[in-house]
Amino acid sequence: MTGQRIGVYGGTFDPVHIGHLAIAEEVRYALRLDQVLFVPAAHQPLKGHAPGATPLQRLEMVRLACASNPAFAVSDLELRRPPPSYTRDTLVSLRQHLPPTSDLTLIIGADAARDLPRWYRVHEILRMVYLVIVARPDHPFDLAELETRLPGVSLRTTLVDGPRLAVSSTDLRLRLATHRPTRCQIPDAVLGYIRHHGLYLRDALA
Repeated sequence: MTGQRIGVYGGTFDPVHIGHLAIAEEVRYALRLDQVLFVPAAHQPLKGHAPGATPLQRLEMVRLACASNPAFAVSDLELRRPPPSYTRDTLVSLRQHLPPTSDLTLIIGADAARDLPRWYRVHEILRMVYLVIVARPDHPFDLAELETRLPGVSLRTTLVDGPRLAVSSTDLRLRLATHRPTRCQIPDAVLGYIRHHGLYLRDALA
């Protein structure tokens, strides 16, 4: 385990979908990471909507989605402590359980990256990890603009052009609630779990 390169990928994952998995695999390949650790949030401080599934349900869906990829792992760290889910606190906890020579890379989307200057104790985050910012088709990103708001961030940041998959959890929740197709956008095991538990709409069939 010594010297592992680990990507930390947090989010609500409500629900987890193929876009999340494709981003994690793209970053793993681009940065030669040994592992990508998915960390479902209990509640993200800068997100206003209430999750459609419970934290434990979202955790189980992420576990199902990651089960077939040996380079993916899942942590329930944020669900085992009271919310809100501050990234700084999560990284401190992870550091306490990993070999000191492990390199941590924080994976965030371009939409979340624009809020970085507002993150709790963001300068401590930048000292603990490298950043990977993933651009999406609907969220292009300007690192120079972020540098003006958060000086020094560009020295610890890599931009990765993410897979061109315009899939979002928001759209999928709406699709599930209105009986529109979601197969091929949500992993089969996760979709089966959603149907079995009647998530997002009690009688939803997608």
